[in-house]
Amino acid sequence: MSGPAAGPDCCGGFGSIDFRQADLCIMTRLLGYVNPLDPSFVAAVLTITFNPLFWNVVARWEQKTRRLSKAFGSPYLACYALGGAILLLNFARSHCFTQAMLSQPKMESLDNAMAYCMGLVLLGVGTLFVLSSFFALGFTGTFLGDYFGILKEARVTTFPFSVLDNPMYWGSTANYLGWAIMHASPTGLLLTAVVGIVYVVAILYEEPFTAEIYRQKAAKSHKRN
Repeated sequence: MSGPAAGPDCCGGFGSIDFRQADLCIMTRLLGYVNPLDPSFVAAVLTITFNPLFWNVVARWEQKTRRLSKAFGSPYLACYALGGAILLLNFARSHCFTQAMLSQPKMESLDNAMAYCMGLVLLGVGTLFVLSSFFALGFTGTFLGDYFGILKEARVTTFPFSVLDNPMYWGSTANYLGWAIMHASPTGLLLTAVVGIVYVVAILYEEPFTAEIYRQKAAKSHKRN
C-alpha cells in the first residue's frame, strides 16, 4: 500500500508502512520503561520459563519410569502431588510478575479508565477460559494425568475446546495481559510476551508426545479387540 504520508509517527509515515519496523518501534518504547537487570524482573522471567520446563521434565520422567506413581503408591496420588507443586509454582510466578510490574514505571498512555476496563475484560475472558478448561478436563486431565497413565476415553471437545486449542495456556496469557494493562505496565506487557512465547514452545513440545501416548493406547485397544 503506497501513498503520501498522512503524518509523522515514530517509525516513519503511514504511506509506506513496514510492520516489522512498527513492531520494533513498539518494542523500543516498551524497553525504554523496563530495567531488565532489576532483580524482580529477572525473578519473573526465571519463574515464567522454569514452570513449563519443570512440569514437562517431571511428567516425561514419570511416563518413562513410573517413579512418582511407585513412590506415592498410586498414579492418582502422584498426579495430585505434581498438580499441587505446579499450582504453587504458578502462584510464585504470578507474585514475581506483579512485583516486577510494581517496581518499574507505568506508561502514561495506558494509565486511564478505558485501558483499565480493557484489561479487566481480558482478565475476565482469561479466567473464563482457564476455569472452564479445568472443569472440562478435571484435575488429572489438567495436570498431566495422561503422563501417569490416567487417560480419557476420548478427546475433550466441549467448551472452551470447541472454540480454541489449548485454552488453558491462552487463558493464562490473557490473564497476564489484562493484569499488565490494568497496571499500565510496560514491564507487564513485555513479561506477557515472554509468557506467550514460552507457552508456544511448551505446546510444540507437549502435543506430539501426548498424541503418541493416545496413539499407543488406541493400538493396544485395537489389538485386544
